Amino acid sequence: MQILERTLADLTAEARALAAGPRRILGITGPPGAGKSTLAAALASALGPELAVVVSMDGFHLANRILGQLGRQTRKGAIDTFDDGGYAALLCRLKRQEPGDPVIYAPEFDRTLEEPIGSAVPVRPDVPLVITEGNYLLQDSGSWPEARKQLDAVWYLSLAEPVRMQRLAARHAAFGKSPEEARRWAQGSDQMNADLVAARAHTADAVLKLTP
Repeated sequence: MQILERTLADLTAEARALAAGPRRILGITGPPGAGKSTLAAALASALGPELAVVVSMDGFHLANRILGQLGRQTRKGAIDTFDDGGYAALLCRLKRQEPGDPVIYAPEFDRTLEEPIGSAVPVRPDVPLVITEGNYLLQDSGSWPEARKQLDAVWYLSLAEPVRMQRLAARHAAFGKSPEEARRWAQGSDQMNADLVAARAHTADAVLKLTP
């Protein structure tokens, strides 16, 4: 599997080319801690709100109350802790949205609350590029294939494992876990999710390593 080295400027130029036509949706995927949300935000910032908006898969996390009822709260972030059908349906709506249509409101995930927030991201019909990011964009179960059909391109973001694990543990610690809990989560549930995601990397349109 070929890994392409690209700078942020390179990827911004590619994203800008996607934004030159009618509504396109760019997917950014990769394992937890690879930098997906950081890259999506950087691209959207570089292009500006007239050209791009970010809609994250994480907005479709099941609520903590539901995870508790299902007995899945200790695996939060696993593939079966998301509303994949809801995510696929939103991408279908976004793909069909045209100038003159109403604004579509997407959910987002609040890491401070550790909960999804509905109708938090307005997507105007005149914005040509929607950037969506998440772990499971390339999965072949449930409604994930229907979500994949709506994406004009999917980039898989690769990162050296020691760096990825360090970042992931630091992120967990920043949002309230003790250092030991953060390491256990990164090496346990998160790593199982990362292995699942990596197994589908070969189906991406490009596997990328971000370089300075």
